[in-house]
Amino acid sequence: MKREEKDIIVNNLVDQLNETTHFYLADASELDAVATSLLRRKCFESKIQMLVVKNTLLKRALEQTEYQVEELYDILKGSTAIMFTETGNAPAKLIKEFRKKFEKPVLKGAYVEESIYIGDDQLDALVNVKSKDELLGDLIALLQSPVKKVLSQLQSGGNILSGVVKTLSDKKE
Repeated sequence: MKREEKDIIVNNLVDQLNETTHFYLADASELDAVATSLLRRKCFESKIQMLVVKNTLLKRALEQTEYQVEELYDILKGSTAIMFTETGNAPAKLIKEFRKKFEKPVLKGAYVEESIYIGDDQLDALVNVKSKDELLGDLIALLQSPVKKVLSQLQSGGNILSGVVKTLSDKKE
């Protein structure tokens, strides 16, 4: 591969890394063609872009981004597939589901919610990471709960008050 071709690949990787907020590094080697095709299809369905890249080119691209991911450089050995996603836990869920039938992909590392996760043992933690939208939904639900309670109590209090007023007005007659 010529230097110019490598530079183009690195520049494309830098653009993709800068456009996405989360990425996973996995080892998907030793999967046969059918399993690899199935994995790519599942990624497409989950809106995850998966690329197999050379480790040296990926390292060069990571060095050119604003991310502080030096810890990931040590895991760039062997075959590496990078998964780009907008939802932080989507690739972890996909990998966990896929591994019910196949031994791979194995999680090497991930950059999710501005945190670095290294090793396949982090897969369960990544599955449980909530996305920004999920956290906002939880926050809104928590904020709405007291308001709903107050409104409910006011409505029930209003019913009681109207009952008392009606009873008092009936007694005066």
